[in-house]
Amino acid sequence: MNELRPPLAEADYIGATARELSEKRAAAKIAAGVSQRTLFQRRGRIVLHPDLLVLTGWSDDGDLPLTRADIATAETRFTHLYGRFLGGLLNAGRPLILDVTRPSADELYLLVNHRGFLETTDDRTWAKRIELWLRG
Repeated sequence: MNELRPPLAEADYIGATARELSEKRAAAKIAAGVSQRTLFQRRGRIVLHPDLLVLTGWSDDGDLPLTRADIATAETRFTHLYGRFLGGLLNAGRPLILDVTRPSADELYLLVNHRGFLETTDDRTWAKRIELWLRG
């Protein structure tokens, strides 16, 4: 049914799970000062449909489709895994974190429309968009 209607919104993302970020060594974090792609190795499009949020190309198995029930929260914040030093000193660099409720899932860290030179993203806009979508 989604094929017949255009998505509500879509954009490019780079992403990682909380576990992946926790496993990064100091060298990767230093390299992230030059390019966030060192830490966020998943890439694709974030596509919001009326009934589904899809992260295209999330894994070798393909896309990651998420329903409203799969997502507890969507917020932007710095954490011990990705702080101000990595994300830039401005709040515009805070990652979009999706708290996924599936038992085997992890927190998903996303940088939506990441602009490397300025270390800015569209994450705040997407957090608001997803929170509204979660309310139905």
